[in-house]
Amino acid sequence: MSGTVRSKRTQVYGVDFSSAPTKKKPITLAAGSLSASRGIFFFRLTEVQPLYSLQEFEYFLQTPGPWLAGFDLPFSLPRALIEHYQWPAHWPDFIDWYGQQHRADLRLAFKAFCDARPVGQKFVYRQTDRPAGSSPAMRWTNPPVAWMLHAGAPRLKAAGLCLPGLALGIDQPLQRRIALEAYPGFTARQVTRASYKSDTPSKQTEARRLARKSILAALIAGQAGLRPRLELTESWRRKLMSDGSGDLIDAAICALQAAHASLLPNYGFPETMDPLEGWIASVPKP
Repeated sequence: MSGTVRSKRTQVYGVDFSSAPTKKKPITLAAGSLSASRGIFFFRLTEVQPLYSLQEFEYFLQTPGPWLAGFDLPFSLPRALIEHYQWPAHWPDFIDWYGQQHRADLRLAFKAFCDARPVGQKFVYRQTDRPAGSSPAMRWTNPPVAWMLHAGAPRLKAAGLCLPGLALGIDQPLQRRIALEAYPGFTARQVTRASYKSDTPSKQTEARRLARKSILAALIAGQAGLRPRLELTESWRRKLMSDGSGDLIDAAICALQAAHASLLPNYGFPETMDPLEGWIASVPKP
């Protein structure tokens, strides 16, 4: 697969990632398949399951291919930050180096970098972050996406996955496992700007449930900016709508974003994509 679906039914996963999964807040894995009927593409959701540890996540990454997956975690840091500290500027080398660093040391480096910058410009962003509306990949709190990168991307590389635009991996073409960066918030905002999730039970309100309902309706109707339509049973629809944390719907969106990108030439990446920073699947070039 090089940006196009080459079989009648393609296995697709979506991963709502956590850098420190627990029983209470696991990594959430959505599974399904991409197919076409009369020129319309569908992603059929068949299963959503929790992964309670990074070891379980590593086991999943060894699932035999071919498949593609969208992972809700940054795959790199901004080039400006990497070059400022003269960290390795070739993605495979950088990821190997980054995964070996202690978070306390990285936190000090991030903080020193931000402290030296003007108010209102503390963080730097990757090329993809602004059009996606995502948090800066160097943010270490609220949300700690820098630690998601630290826990996730080195494991993707170590598993030998193919990361288009960053690292080709070691898989044979017929068994290729393709990893794409995903960000469900981008797709959710194509439908509504209303908050649709919270990890705090007291904040899992009826208004947020209705927001999830509208997002699901748009995904099913193909009206959320993604080419494949979401197909799922009524039971799964109720589960995604009732999950106040939003983890289930986020995992499904990650899969849809990966499926969408697989239908585009070169996965929809802009020609100017920085091979050190990567790009978020389904986000159009600015």
